[in-house]
Amino acid sequence: MRRFFSAALVLALCLLYPGTYGNGLSAATCEPTGSDALGPFYKPNAPIRSSVGTGYVLRGVVRTAKDCSPVAGAMVELWLAGPNGEYDDAHRATIIADASGAYRFESNIPQPYYGRPPHIHLRVSAKGFSTLVTQHYPAASTKEAVFDAVLVPSR
Repeated sequence: MRRFFSAALVLALCLLYPGTYGNGLSAATCEPTGSDALGPFYKPNAPIRSSVGTGYVLRGVVRTAKDCSPVAGAMVELWLAGPNGEYDDAHRATIIADASGAYRFESNIPQPYYGRPPHIHLRVSAKGFSTLVTQHYPAASTKEAVFDAVLVPSR
């Protein structure tokens, strides 16, 4: 019962303050988003599309660490294992962030594979910024999440 109330509290905070808790923490503070492994399954030039399945929605805003402003036109590449736990071209996408830096991606519910927890890989790039490679780890039993990406300006 205590676990339920803890999860409910986190969910309520996430809904009240999107982009502040969980994977979106960095956007609220404009601290750069932490990097994570690219992994062995990255392939460049994924098709431009916002959906590779149904059941899970990941959305967020790409921002600059300099002043928290949105990064319009940022390229967000995403890839994940399909429902069978295997990587394939059908579960890869490229999204171009809109004028407010926002993106929205729909997929199957991420699956675990080879002992790894469910996750979605992201590679976020924009002119004038260092490329970010990271991963989003969905909370159990969720069907949507906010994942804001904060990029570091290039020197």
